[in-house]
Amino acid sequence: MNTNNLKICVLGAGGWGTSLALVLSNNNYDTVLWTHDQELANSINENRINSDYLLNVKIDEKITITSDVNIVNSCDWIVNAIPTQYIFDTLQNHKIELNDKYIINGSKGIEISTLSRISQIFEKFDVKKDKFAVLTGPSHAEEVSRKTPTTIVAASENHTFTHKIQKVFSNDYFRVYSSNDVIGCELGGALKNVIAVAAGIIDGLDLGDNTKAALITRGLAEISRLGLAMGAIQMTFSGLSGLGDLFVTCNSKHSRNRKVGELIGKGQSLEEINSTMKMVAEGVFTTKAAVMLGEKYNVEIPITQKVYKILFENVKPRDAIKTLMTRQSKSEWWW
Repeated sequence: MNTNNLKICVLGAGGWGTSLALVLSNNNYDTVLWTHDQELANSINENRINSDYLLNVKIDEKITITSDVNIVNSCDWIVNAIPTQYIFDTLQNHKIELNDKYIINGSKGIEISTLSRISQIFEKFDVKKDKFAVLTGPSHAEEVSRKTPTTIVAASENHTFTHKIQKVFSNDYFRVYSSNDVIGCELGGALKNVIAVAAGIIDGLDLGDNTKAALITRGLAEISRLGLAMGAIQMTFSGLSGLGDLFVTCNSKHSRNRKVGELIGKGQSLEEINSTMKMVAEGVFTTKAAVMLGEKYNVEIPITQKVYKILFENVKPRDAIKTLMTRQSKSEWWW
C-alpha cells in the first residue's frame, strides 16, 4: 500500500470533515471534500470558507470541493465524516463505490435503528475489516482547523493500515497513535457524548467542580462496563478515545453535546434546542441507543438512563441527580 500518491476523499463537509481535509491538504495529499449539498459546495468554492460550519477558516485552494460522486469514486481512500444516523442512506442513495477502497471513519455514534457501530454499517456495503479503520479522540474541529496541537488514535485490525494512517495524517500539530481495538475506540467516541450532555446539564445548573468530576469519573465507569460487555479492551477507555475524548467533550465550549445539556439545565426543552441548532448533537441519538444496548447486554448504566429520562420523559434534572446520589452504596470498582 503506497501512500505517496494517494487521492483521498473526505465525505461530509461539516466542521470535522472540513478540518480533516485541511490536515490532509497540509500534508500535501490530493484531497477531495465531498458534500451532497450543491449549494454548500458552490459557496465554499466561491469564498473558500465553510461559513455554515467553520467560520473564519480559509479553505486551501488545493482542496477539491464537490458534490460529484464520480470524483469520489476515483479516490483511493475514503474518510467518512457524515453524521452517524445518515451514513447508510447517504452511501446507498448516492451510490458511493466502496469496493476495494480503504475506509477511515471519523464520525462518532451508534445507528439507532439497528444499534450498529459505524464499522458494522460499513460492513453492510461489503467493506472488509482489514480495510476499515476508525479515527477518533479529543479533537474539536474548530481547534484542528487552526492547527492547535491535537492527538488522536487510529484503530484497525490491520496493523499495516493504522501505520499508514499515522504516516498520512501526522504532522507537527496533528499526532496519530495506533490501536487494534476498533470496538473500544468506536464505543468510547460514541458513549462519551451521552455523558457530555449530562456535563452540560451540570453546567446549566451551576453545580460546580465536585459534581463535574464525579460525573466524568462515574461516566467513564459506565462506558467501560458497557464496552467490556460488547467486546472492547478495558485499557482503551483509559486512552485518547476514552478518557481523553470524554474530558474534552464534557468541558469544551466547542462541544455541541455539552451545549445541549447546558441549555436543558437552564430550562429549555429538547424541542426548543433542536429548532435552533444547525449541527447534529450525536449524544441525543446515542442516549437512546445506549439505553437499548445496556438492556441488551444486561449492563447497569444509571447516569445514561437518567439522561434519557431528562431528554425524553421530562424528568427534572435536579430530581434525576438526587436519585443518582441516593442509590444503594457500592464499591467503587464494581463491574
